[in-house]
Amino acid sequence: MRLAHRQLVRSFLAAALLSLAACGSGPAQDAGEEPGTDAGPGTPPGNGTDAGTGSGTDAGTGSGTDAGTGSGTDAGTGSGTDAGTGSGTGTMTARPLEDYKDGIITYYWEADGTGNCGFAATPDDLDVAAIVKTEYQGSAVCGACAEIQGPKGTLRVRIVDSCPDCTVAHHLDLSPSAFAKLADMEAGRVQVKWRFVTCPVTGPVRYRFKEGSSQWWTSIQVRNHHKPIRKLEALQGLFWVELPRQDYNYFDASSGLGLGTLSLRATAWDGEVIQDVLPGILDSQVVSGLHQFSPLP
Repeated sequence: MRLAHRQLVRSFLAAALLSLAACGSGPAQDAGEEPGTDAGPGTPPGNGTDAGTGSGTDAGTGSGTDAGTGSGTDAGTGSGTDAGTGSGTGTMTARPLEDYKDGIITYYWEADGTGNCGFAATPDDLDVAAIVKTEYQGSAVCGACAEIQGPKGTLRVRIVDSCPDCTVAHHLDLSPSAFAKLADMEAGRVQVKWRFVTCPVTGPVRYRFKEGSSQWWTSIQVRNHHKPIRKLEALQGLFWVELPRQDYNYFDASSGLGLGTLSLRATAWDGEVIQDVLPGILDSQVVSGLHQFSPLP
């Protein structure tokens, strides 16, 4: 959980970090975090603890071997790293989705890739950020990539969380290691320019079924997408039905989606649509689709 008095202790923490670095020691870990808990199927978990601060079993946030919850490859989900939990190893050049805007960056010690977006921890990819709550857009920015221009250079980060302590427009709260690539740690709070860009992921879009998903109640998360997701629809009979998006970055069908194959249609921010057919509802698992959004905006 982010501490309310983080701003008051930031200078002390930064000084401690510099001292440890000088001695060749790694960064100190926060031992006081309370583990988060999953609200369970059928009951929206609400805002919960702030992103990146829990170690509970909410969808996609564990570190076990369950499909889609670890940082390794997923059994039965195709090749490559787990969708949505990293920026991937692809070499595709990021394309801008908007113009640069003036913003602020800070950092929070608990950043590990988890958070309100429900992704897994990504110890091998800590270029992650939380965004000011007013721009979280009910999780619509989850998995989006932001390109930041700071005093030390340019860095692309992935949005994994919302930041309730951030109060200024276009405020991004980064992991300490990401912040250090852009500015001196002791600065603590730095003015930058940033914009949303496409993410250089590899492979097709992937879909994770939340714990407890069944024919009676189904909750799906979209991962590994070049562009942010605007909406997700499921084919029910002859009609496409839009699934309500939750603040924790899942699309819920409160009455379930039935048995048999499942046809899904995902729409990106720019209106591009892809359609996939999944073998069915697989509780707690990640399933690869066959398609990916165009890398161009």
